[in-house]
Amino acid sequence: MTTRDDVRRRTGGGRGGNGRPSTPPEPQTSLPERLLAAREAKGVDLYRAERDTKIRARYLGALERGDYRELPGAVYTKGFLRNYALYLGLDPDEVLVQWRRERGDGGAQGEPTINVPKPLSAPRKGFTFSIGLLVAAALTVGVLLFIGYLGFQVMRFSRPPEVAVTDPSAAVTTVDDTATAYTLRGTSDPGATVSITVAGGQPILTTASAAGTWSADVELRRGKNTFSVSATDPQTTKTAEKPVDIFITVPFPDVLVPTLTVDQPADGVTVQNGAIPVQGSTSNAKTVTVNAAFTGETAAGTKPTKTPAPPSPQTATIATDGTFNIPVELTAGHWTLTITAASSEGKTTSLTRNVTVSYKGVNLVVSVKGGPAWMKVWVDGQLDPRVGAGKLFKDGKTMAFRGTDSVEVFTGSSGVTYFTLNGTAIGKLGKSGMPETWLFAPPPADPQQTNHR
Repeated sequence: MTTRDDVRRRTGGGRGGNGRPSTPPEPQTSLPERLLAAREAKGVDLYRAERDTKIRARYLGALERGDYRELPGAVYTKGFLRNYALYLGLDPDEVLVQWRRERGDGGAQGEPTINVPKPLSAPRKGFTFSIGLLVAAALTVGVLLFIGYLGFQVMRFSRPPEVAVTDPSAAVTTVDDTATAYTLRGTSDPGATVSITVAGGQPILTTASAAGTWSADVELRRGKNTFSVSATDPQTTKTAEKPVDIFITVPFPDVLVPTLTVDQPADGVTVQNGAIPVQGSTSNAKTVTVNAAFTGETAAGTKPTKTPAPPSPQTATIATDGTFNIPVELTAGHWTLTITAASSEGKTTSLTRNVTVSYKGVNLVVSVKGGPAWMKVWVDGQLDPRVGAGKLFKDGKTMAFRGTDSVEVFTGSSGVTYFTLNGTAIGKLGKSGMPETWLFAPPPADPQQTNHR
């Protein structure tokens, strides 16, 4: 019986049970096509299949092309087919039967098989990693971090820094009477500039650490010491809404002699202006008084016709930090200044300063007392720019003019215009309501009345 007869016998001789020709069966998909379609349905390429099955991609490609000549042999081919079918979700026995049928070797059932490395379990369909997915995830994380950073910066720029003082723990503190310094400690925003303002002194600056802590040493004087603590963000320049005030008191002993320091004037100094500032500092004192005494010839080396009258004693107002400033007006000549600090208990401390006043040129102080006066002033023959072509001075106004050769003053009311020349008070030179012009030259020349308008 031929093969054609056998096929006819198994298919009913080409006719149905009623003798009519039967409908030909649908053509079956070839094994290579089934393998290719199954892999594509799985959504993997040959290189992914190679990693999962441990079968080289060239052999898998040969199976999908039906090019069995590139395979190492029938035994290996059957092993490859069995494992590849399991990986693709196909029936391995059916795949082997179809392979034998298509190869024309349907009766070969006894060939031994070889165990080849089992493929990895086929991953379940679902979430898989890819380069695009990793890039998208990285971008998402980056965007979230950037948004968080922006939010942090907005919050930072929208609020001022905070500042607190932890040592001393109380705003008002009294320390031992021997204390001369104290270490202030506190907290603020990390990196903030903490400023400690001391009355009458330069601010003390420090920077908060990364942990938000800061400290600074401050000097203490006897009595109450006041410190104002604030903070500034160096990037936003915002300052703490409210500074923290700290009061540290160093007690005075029961009876203590005042201390006194005179910074100006220096002993033996020669000045060209009689307005001498007496400046310094004291402690344990209630008042500071300056007395001036004329002690010798004038700067020109000639004895005055009469001894200049000393100015009245000047008493200073002592600031909270113990400093004082007393202006003293002196005429030409040698003077001795006595500065005395006195305590409430009557204890005193005194220092002296010798000063020589040597005027140069014309130093004229003009004061308006008792009513307004319209004035015009020429310094060395030129109109003074502060007065210009004329200006009305109100009662109580005082101005100083300095010239090399002369100062000339026109006043609309001579009786309310008072003059002090090189430290010597001349007073008024006319009557109220009388317009007059007076020319002042370096002493000993007397003032001269002119018609200059």
